[in-house]
Amino acid sequence: MRTLPAPPLPPWIERQLPAGLRRYRLDVGGYAVHVMESGEGRPVLLQHGNPVWGFLWRRVAAALAGQPLRLIMPDLVGLGWSDRPRSAREHTLDNHARWMGGLLDALELRNVVAVLHDWGGPIVGRALADRPGLATGLVVLNTILGPPRPGSRGTRFHRFARRPVVSDVFFRLLGYPQRALHRAQGDPASIRGEVARAYREPLRGLRRNAAPLALARMVPSGALDHPSLEPMRRVHDFVAGFGGPVAVVWGDRDPVLGRALARIEEQLPRAPVTHTAAGHFLQEEVPAEVARAIVYTSGLP
Repeated sequence: MRTLPAPPLPPWIERQLPAGLRRYRLDVGGYAVHVMESGEGRPVLLQHGNPVWGFLWRRVAAALAGQPLRLIMPDLVGLGWSDRPRSAREHTLDNHARWMGGLLDALELRNVVAVLHDWGGPIVGRALADRPGLATGLVVLNTILGPPRPGSRGTRFHRFARRPVVSDVFFRLLGYPQRALHRAQGDPASIRGEVARAYREPLRGLRRNAAPLALARMVPSGALDHPSLEPMRRVHDFVAGFGGPVAVVWGDRDPVLGRALARIEEQLPRAPVTHTAAGHFLQEEVPAEVARAIVYTSGLP
C-alpha cells in the first residue's frame, strides 16, 4: 500500500473535525484518494456522494467515539482533497467503482460495514459486487441502489444537469449545488456558516470544480445506452443477494432522493427503516440515528 501525506487543511476546517483524526492519501492507480480515519476495530466505510467530502461524516464519527470501530472516510476522486481527473469524461460509474475498489484492496479490509449515501451507494455497491463477502453489513442513507424504472425521467435536479450550456454556467461558474446545500435540508440552518464554507472550500475555482456536474450527469437518463445502466444493474444484483444485516436511515424531507425510499424498501424488504425529518445530508441533522444504525449492523451491544 503506497500512502502519501495528506495536504494541510485550513485551521478553521481542522477545528470542526473530531480530535485524533488520522489523514493520508492513497494511490489507487493513477490518482490519489484522500482518506480520514477515526478509531480502531471493525472497519466501517463511510462513503459520501456529490458534491461533498469526508467532512460530512464528522458528527457521525463523534457520535461513535469510544466504539470498537475503525471509521474510514474517503473522498471520491474529483471531490474533497482527492486528485482531480485529467478529463471530466473520466467520471463514470465504472471508473469510480474501480478507484474505490483499489482503495478497498490497498487497505486489505475484511468484515466491512459499508455506509452508503448518495453516489456513495452505487459506487461502493459496484466495487463490492466484484468482491463477494467483503462487506458483511450495510447502512443505507438516501441513495439509489439500482437502475431507474423504465421510462423514468430522473429528478428535476438531474434533468437540469443534462441541459447544455445553462447547467455548465450554474455548476462551473456559479458554484452550484455546493452553494445551495442548505436548500436540500430539513433544517436549512444545519448547513450554514463555516460548515457550509467547509463544503465549498475544496471546489473553489474552475480547475477544481468539474466533478459536481460530471457526477450529476452520471445519473442514468432515459437513454437505453447510458453508461451507468449496466453497472447499476450489477449494484442491484449485489444488494438483492446480500445476506448480512442491513439498516436504512432516511431523510424524508430530501427534495432530491426522498421519494427513492420506496424502491429501497422493495430491494431490502427485511431492513428496518428509521424515518427522520432530515433532508438529503442527514448526517448533519441526525448523526445519532446514523450512528445507531452502524452499531446495529456491526453487531455491537
